[in-house]
Amino acid sequence: MTLLRKIPLCFFVAALVLAPSRTEAQQAMPSEVSQPGVQFERPGGEAQAPVTVTLSDAIARARTVDAEYLSSVSDTRTAHDDTLQARNSMLPSVDATSQYLGTEGNGKTPIGRFVTNDGVHVYRAWGVLHEDLSPTTYLTTNYHHAQAAEALAKAKGEIAQRGLTVTVTKNYYGLVAAQRDYAFAQAALDQARHFLKITQDAEASGLAAHADVLKAQIAAEQQQQAFDEAGLAMENARIDLAVLLFPALNENFTVVDDLDTAAPLPEFRDMEEMAAKGDPELRVAMDTLNEAKSDVTAAKGAFLPSFSLEADYGIEANAFALHSVNVEFPEDGPLPNLGYFVTAGVTIPVWDWGTLRSKLRQSEANLDQARVGADQTQREALANLYSAYNEAKVARADVSTSQQAAADASESLRLTQLRYQAGESTAQEVVDAQNTLTQVRTAFDDAQVRYRVALARLQTFTGPF
Repeated sequence: MTLLRKIPLCFFVAALVLAPSRTEAQQAMPSEVSQPGVQFERPGGEAQAPVTVTLSDAIARARTVDAEYLSSVSDTRTAHDDTLQARNSMLPSVDATSQYLGTEGNGKTPIGRFVTNDGVHVYRAWGVLHEDLSPTTYLTTNYHHAQAAEALAKAKGEIAQRGLTVTVTKNYYGLVAAQRDYAFAQAALDQARHFLKITQDAEASGLAAHADVLKAQIAAEQQQQAFDEAGLAMENARIDLAVLLFPALNENFTVVDDLDTAAPLPEFRDMEEMAAKGDPELRVAMDTLNEAKSDVTAAKGAFLPSFSLEADYGIEANAFALHSVNVEFPEDGPLPNLGYFVTAGVTIPVWDWGTLRSKLRQSEANLDQARVGADQTQREALANLYSAYNEAKVARADVSTSQQAAADASESLRLTQLRYQAGESTAQEVVDAQNTLTQVRTAFDDAQVRYRVALARLQTFTGPF
């Protein structure tokens, strides 16, 4: 220790000049590594310029390839078509039909052998208007049920979309943080090697013990291992995000580091109002309740009578013409063949062995359960909103705290190195300061990612803000 106090001033100044600054450590990029540790295998492919992907771009890309989200989109479209079909089923149908009835004659008269046919040749050409007025039609229960099902599918699709946004946000900023950690691991490795050089020079000059060199050597080896692990974590984070973004696995992209520009956290009152209007979980519960109500209405309507109406207009004659001679009354001359007939009917349920009442009880039980589920969903939604907001609030505080801690740790390392070079501290203290800086820098990046993910999770309840 006495020898350390006698380090020449010129050596002290040279050490200060050679020591990497905090700004250099922050700005070091993975591509600037002079001696990479491990070379990772990557998916092959034709070399092209990398694609720059922002968070919004990443979310848009993920929506085009994510199977679960696309399935919810397909379900929404199917439910919309079901609504159109339910609406159209209430409207009368119009058909056109043509028939020819050829009957074997009796050989003497032009009358056919079968009672239903009034001639050997019978031609039919009808336009048919048909309407079934069942209880589900004139009470519009099927249509309302389909509307509720479509709204339910849309709400589930919104849940899938917001869940995908959280997943993409987590992986996106996970890669950003991994790149930061990799760059800082590179700077820390360079700094450890620089400190090793200082101890070696001091030992060669007789100003430091060999134990200091060994301690610096161990620290450099540990930083090399940490650098390799940081590279592996960055590669894995890149692959995880690539799986979400591209239909074919592609690592040839870069992400924009905007962790430092996170949106502020709104007041909870505003969050509560937005959640009341935009929480898809609440909409799912209410749409499920509406479905159950329409089922009860349909079950009650089954006790009502059903009506049917059919109007036919056209010809049914022995000749395919607007006018023809009746074979039974040829003396009347040509008569018009065009005409119409109407068929109306009513069906009244009388006895079904209690089946309709059983279905009514089932639908009422389902309605009661849907009400209970809706009430519970409202309670859970409020609890989840509190939890997500508190998580975001704590994450925001951690960002500020860890940022200050990173600045303090960087300054502590700088001062500890100066004290070592002045003979006032040990190599162990320098190594501890280096490790502390690594830990707090990692904690700072993790806190920023946590806050971003917390905001995305909060928006699953409130919608964008």
